[in-house]
Amino acid sequence: MLYKFKSKAAGDLIMLEANGRRVLEIIGKDAGPKGIILPEQMPAAMAALHAAVALEESHDQQAEAPPPGEGLGLRQRVVPFIDMLERNHKAGHEVVWGI
Repeated sequence: MLYKFKSKAAGDLIMLEANGRRVLEIIGKDAGPKGIILPEQMPAAMAALHAAVALEESHDQQAEAPPPGEGLGLRQRVVPFIDMLERNHKAGHEVVWGI
């Protein structure tokens, strides 16, 4: 399954199920097949994502270096999503998925 996030102020954003589910769990949303993030929920969602990235990077600095080619970290996966939230928050539009 893929998560396809849609909005009026940004292009569609597609994530693999595991990545989309993780992002939704971080921001406190049910990772069901469809949902909505309202503009008034976006500042808290962005703050939660920034905190999760900081926590992951803190753990990465304390651990040994991951093997080469292990994949993308949380920061690389959420930057486009945070951008989508910022644009839609400023424009007053919601972000939806599964519709």
